[in-house]
Formats: sequence, C-alpha cells, structure tokens
Amino acid sequence: MTDEIKLSDLPPPEPYDKARDEAQRARLMKVWEAPKGWRKISAVNNSLVGKWYLLVSFGFFTFAGILALMMRAQLAVPNNDLFSQELYNQLFTLHGTAMMFLFAVPIFEAVAILILPEILGARDLPFPRLSAFGFWCFVIGGVFVCGSIFFGVAPDGGWFMYAPLSSNPDYSGLGTDIWLLGLSFIEVSSIAAAVELIVGVLKSRPPGMRLNLMPLYCWYVLVVAGMILFAFPPLIAGDLLLEMERAFGWAFFDVDRGGDPILWQHLFWIFGHPEVYIVFLPSIALVATILPTFAGRPMVGHSWIVLSAIGVAFLSFGLWVHHMFTTGLPEISLGFFSAASEAVAVPTGIQIFCFIATMLVAKVRPSVPMLFAGGALAIFVFGGLTGVMVALVPFDWQAHDTHFVVAHLHYTLIGGMLFPLFAGIHYWYPFVTERMFSIRTAKWSFWLLFVGFNIAFLPMHWTGVMGMPRRVWTYDLADGWGLLNMISTIGAFVFAAGFAVLAANVLWPRGRQAPVARNVWNAGTMEWSEEIPGKPWGVRSIPYIHTRYPLWEQPDLIGQVDRGEWFLPDAEEGERELIVTDILDARPLFVQRVGGPSYLTLGSAGCLGTVFILATFHLWALTLIFFAGFVGFTLYWLWTGTARIPATPEKPVGRGLVLPTYAQGNRSSGWWAVFITMTGDMTAFMGLVFSYFYYWTAVPAFLPEAARLPVFGWLVAGLAGVLAGWVLTLLSRQVLRQGRRGLAMVTLAGSVVPSALGLGGFVWAAQAAGLDPTRTSFDAMVWMLVLWLGLHLGLNWVMQLYVTARIYAGHCTPRYCADHYNLTLYGHFVVITGLTTFGLLALFPMLMGVFG
Repeated sequence: MTDEIKLSDLPPPEPYDKARDEAQRARLMKVWEAPKGWRKISAVNNSLVGKWYLLVSFGFFTFAGILALMMRAQLAVPNNDLFSQELYNQLFTLHGTAMMFLFAVPIFEAVAILILPEILGARDLPFPRLSAFGFWCFVIGGVFVCGSIFFGVAPDGGWFMYAPLSSNPDYSGLGTDIWLLGLSFIEVSSIAAAVELIVGVLKSRPPGMRLNLMPLYCWYVLVVAGMILFAFPPLIAGDLLLEMERAFGWAFFDVDRGGDPILWQHLFWIFGHPEVYIVFLPSIALVATILPTFAGRPMVGHSWIVLSAIGVAFLSFGLWVHHMFTTGLPEISLGFFSAASEAVAVPTGIQIFCFIATMLVAKVRPSVPMLFAGGALAIFVFGGLTGVMVALVPFDWQAHDTHFVVAHLHYTLIGGMLFPLFAGIHYWYPFVTERMFSIRTAKWSFWLLFVGFNIAFLPMHWTGVMGMPRRVWTYDLADGWGLLNMISTIGAFVFAAGFAVLAANVLWPRGRQAPVARNVWNAGTMEWSEEIPGKPWGVRSIPYIHTRYPLWEQPDLIGQVDRGEWFLPDAEEGERELIVTDILDARPLFVQRVGGPSYLTLGSAGCLGTVFILATFHLWALTLIFFAGFVGFTLYWLWTGTARIPATPEKPVGRGLVLPTYAQGNRSSGWWAVFITMTGDMTAFMGLVFSYFYYWTAVPAFLPEAARLPVFGWLVAGLAGVLAGWVLTLLSRQVLRQGRRGLAMVTLAGSVVPSALGLGGFVWAAQAAGLDPTRTSFDAMVWMLVLWLGLHLGLNWVMQLYVTARIYAGHCTPRYCADHYNLTLYGHFVVITGLTTFGLLALFPMLMGVFG
C-alpha cells in the first residue's frame, strides 16, 4: 500500500509549457469525448448519464403529477363521475408508484452521478458502465409500468399492494404482476446505482481527502446509498414471495393454507419507512451544500450533521411498524415502535438546528436557491410536527387511512425532498448548462409552488380529521367535505402551474440565456472548479485535497488544476484513468482504467428487462432465451471491460508519484463492488429468513411440519457438497498463485460437480419428504429457501467457468488474478447462504424438539 502522501513531500510542479498542455488536453479529449449522433446512447460518461437520469426522472414526475391532477379533478365536487372507480384506482396506484419508485429515488441517483465525481475532484466514478446499465434498467422498467395505464391494465391495488387482495389473481388482474415484476426490475437499477455510489465515495476520493474532510454531500450520498442496500432487498424478497403465490399458487399469504397477509406488510414497510428517509436525506444534503455557499462560511456543526444523518439512517430501520399500528399487533410492540418513531425527530432536529446556526452566525446572501431552501425548511418542519402526531398510537388510530395522513406524507416529502431538489436545480444549473436562468421567473415559480402546495394540502388535515378516507373515489354532499376539496383542487393546479413555470425557465433554449462566469456563486467545493466551457474529462488534473472547502482554503487551486500541475494530467496510453485511494485516509493505491462507450450495457439491460416483461405474461420459454442473452451480454461486457492486464505494472501520475496499474483483493474497486452487492443480496436473503421465523411465531402449525424432512440424510449431504465446492474454489486460487495454471483450471471447473451434487441433496430432501409448496406455508418456505440457494449456486457455476476461461485465455494469471479473488469472495456468501439454509431446515427444528 502506498504510504500517505503529504503536500510538503511532493516536488514542485514542472514549469508551465503551453505546447505540452495543449498536447495533453488533445489526448484527454480523444479519450473522454462522448460519441456523436445516435452513438450517444452508448456513451459512458458520468455527466451525460446523469443528465439523462435527470430528464427521464422529471418525465416520470410530470406523468405522476398529471395523474394527481386527474384525481384532484375527480374529488373537486361531491358525487362526481368524471372518471370511473376502476380508472381512479389505477390513477392513485400509479401516482404513488411513479413518485416513490420512478422519481424520488432515481432523482437522487441522477444528481449524485452527475455531481459526485466533480465534487470529489475525481475523473469519474469507478464503474461508469454500471451507471449506464442502471439507467437503461430504470428507463425500460419505468416505461413498462407507467405505460400499462394506456392499455387498461395498470396496477390498481395501491403503491403498497397489500395482500391478500394483491396475492389472489381472482381479486387483481395483470396490473399487479406488472407492478411486481416491473418494480423488481427497477430495483436492480437502484441497487446498481447504490453500489456505484458507495464505491465511488469510498475509493474515488482524491489523494489527501480523508473521511473527515469529505464534503457533507458525499457523506449523505454514502449514508443513503447504504440505506438503499439494506432497504430495497427485503422488498425484492417480498415481491418474490408474492409473485410466486400469484404465478404458481405457493402458499405464502393465504390464511387457509397457513400463510399470513401481514407478512407482506412487514416486508413492504421494512423497505417503505426507510424509503422516506432515503428520499429525505439526499435533499437535505443539497441544503447542506447550498447553505455554506451563500453564508460565505463553513457549515456549523459539520461532525454533528454527519453523526445525525447516520443516526437517522439507523433509526429509520426500526420504525416500519409505524405504518401498522391498526393491524392488531401486541401493545408492547406498538409502544416500542411509537417511541422509536418519536426518537427519529432528535437527529433530524440536530441537522435543522445546525442549518439555522449557520445562518445566524453569517450574513446570508439572498438568492433563488436559498429561497427554495427556506421554503423547504418551513414546509418540512410543519410536516415533521404532524409526523410526531401520527407516531402516537391513539392519534394514529383516529387518523389512519384518512386524508390527514395524505397531507402529512406530502408535507414531509415535498418539503423534505421536492423543494430542496428545486433549490439544488437552481444552484447547479449554471454548472450543468453554463448558462443562467431567469431570476425573476424563478421567483414566480417559487411562490406559485409554495402557495399552491399549501392551498392544496393544508385543507387535507381538516378533511382527514372530519373522517374523509384516503383512496376514496367519490363522496356525498352531506359529508361536508366539498368546499375543502375544491380548495385543495385549486391549490393543486396552482402548484402545477408553478412547476410548469419552473420547467420552462430551466428548459429555455440555451442560446437565449445569459452565459455565466466560472464559479458563479463563489462556492467552496470542487465541482465549481470545472472549466467553462466544460470538458468531457471533468477535472483537468486530480488535485491533492486537505481541506473541507478547497476552493476557499487552498490558494490558487483552480489555476493549479487547470495547468495540469496535479495528478493524471495526460492520457499517454489512450485510456480513461482514475486514481483509486484507500477508504480511511485517501492514500493513493493504483490507477484504474475504466471502459469507454459500449452498446453492451444497453443490450444487457434490454435482455434483462425483456425477461421481466415476458415473465409477467408467463411466456417461460422466451423468458429463458432472453435470460441467456442477458448472461451473454454481461459476460462479454465483463470480459472486455474489467480486470485487464496492463502493459506496464506501474506508471508515473505526476508530481513524482508512481502508482501500480492493477490491483486485486480488497485493494481493488471490483472486490468492493462484489462485497457491497452481496451485502445487499444477503439482506434480501435475511428477508426470507425473517419470513421463516415470522411464520414460526404467527402460524402454530408451521414448525411441526418440519418433522417430515429427512434431517441428517440428504440435507447433510447437500451441505457437504456446497462446502466441498467452496474448498475446491479456494484451492484453485492457491494453486494459481503458485503458477500451476492447468491444475488451477481443472480444480476450478471441477468444483462445479460437488456443489451441483450438494444442491441435488437439498432438492431431494424436500422432494423425498413430499413437500408441496402449494399446500402449506412451511412447504413453500422450504422450497423458496432451496430455490434461493439454487439460484446462487447456479450463478456461482457460471462465474467458476468464466474464471476458468479467463485463466485459459491468459487474462487471469498468477500475478494478475482479480477475477479469482472476486469469485472466492462471492463463494463465501454462497457458503453462508448454504449454512443458513441448512440451519433453518435441520438444526433449528431439532433444537425446537421437532425431531425428538
């Protein structure tokens, strides 16, 4: 590992040479420039992908907003028949789905992919092709789900899709399958972005930028991406259970067969409540970035804000029953979750008070971004107060499923997410477009949005207290809700007008906007160091950062970066290169070379999306064909774009620093990507484990069914086979490191055999016991655990054969074997899955006395 570098240890830069600088810039342009014309869809560039993300996310926001206006038009007057009840149910389902899954989270990922490399002072994120893959997954899945309404098959069970109405195909049609499989595909995009962002923050920081020196925005990105990694997988597990019941009749939520529909609510809200903070925290990050700029000083309480963001993330995973107070849970559970719901206000309040303190100790410059930020704080604090109210069980029993909750949710999300986002759009608009928006028009849009929002949602508190249920299609004049609903409808259209004015302002033709100077706001963070006009490579040279606000506190940093006085100022070998640093102290480890433009990401996402679409219609043969296409595209993508053996083992990167050009094990970005991905995968598996133990506590006859399993027969043999395959994989890596390539290939390819026999042992154990997943919840859970293990073993076999081929082709050698390190890391997680499955099917029932 490279020792920590200090500014005093670095030699002075070479004297500036204009001819050399122009030659270096020309080589950088050749390497980093995006393709022209239609080839742009294959471009891999954080700026381009981030802009696509932004535009498509706001497209889905506009779609969801139109659905909301249609709902408000229906509710404007009593006994209205503007839309049918069936269409109205589709409207509110798709509105919530699009806002939560296709806008709130993707817009965070869009802004982060666009801004994060620049604010870190890095060239790019470590896996640009993964960002492009995630983007295409998002687009395909979103169009599939939202487009269903134009064919009359949109989901109509609410964005929460509660069982048993959603689990029984007799009660819900094709729309529920579209919702389940479409959103499962979209969640692939979210997890891909989370992996990219976590590795980017941890491994792409410039030399010298220790964790305690990271900008607040980067801390928030790290926290929220980590939350996605633990929040989304339980929903994937729930989607899998629900779709297996709908498609194949497996008994998970049918009470008559030992199922329990409340399990779906647990799995959904384990995702759903952290989702609120996944939406909220990135927008607070925008305020934390904007506020110091216009205060002209560093943020007060930097460390307290970081700790409070982590505290909010931690507490958010203990609040999911906050949404289930009326489901008949034990009172001790209600008391615990009510207290936890109240407690989350403490770290949230710390952040708000730090913002207020920063404004009090400085003279804040008035601006459009600060106007939106101030409106955000006002609305969010009001929403937080009503949140404290519904966190109290007795009040929640009265307000649950009324328009009071609708009002609270929108005050929290629009105040805590949308208004800060609009602040960020105006703040970074000059950075992204190199033009300035109309300030007068921006102020008009703010007041229309602020006034319209409060007119729309404030009356809903009263209609909710008066007893108006949410998701109601129409109501009677005698209910007394007519006037308040008409006011809310007027406010909704005023709010929509404000958004239309804002959109027109930021999408106005660039030629009619005034150009801006560099760092127009006089900010202190690195993204404003980008040249105007912007260059496709981001920063001209990767700087040494040793302060939190480098543009304020490191004199002439922009000039030094522009003149190429720091690291990687050139692209001599014609490669897109990044500097990878260590996690804690940002010590430079090696130079990573990333892939360029490629249609492979689009092909891979397209095939995977087609798999989910075809599965919706139960076209299983075509599903398998396109799944094979997805595997083929992905393997070729990995073969040509990752872990390439460099021509030279090291290279000088500037200022006397020489770095390796290859890394493996926990020094490499790829190893961390596998570790983070498998952490999310294990979280989904823990969702299945949670389901197993939930049935054990909620269904009296669940565990006695285990007596039918042959415990120490085929299950033991199955586990032995899985462990043997894992041991052979480890042995293969050791043999390869010793230089015996042939034996390494034989050992690695041969490791498939015992693990396949091991899977056969688990399958035969369930088969010999006569377990039928359509009969009881125990049978279904056993087969689901075996299926999950089988899927992961199957992927392990593909990876083992892939690495065997890499060894044969000379791409994985005794010295350069990152692929094998990544494979063995994956194998560790598979073994954990096998051990856990064995414990649930054999050891736990034995400990409970089922077998004796």
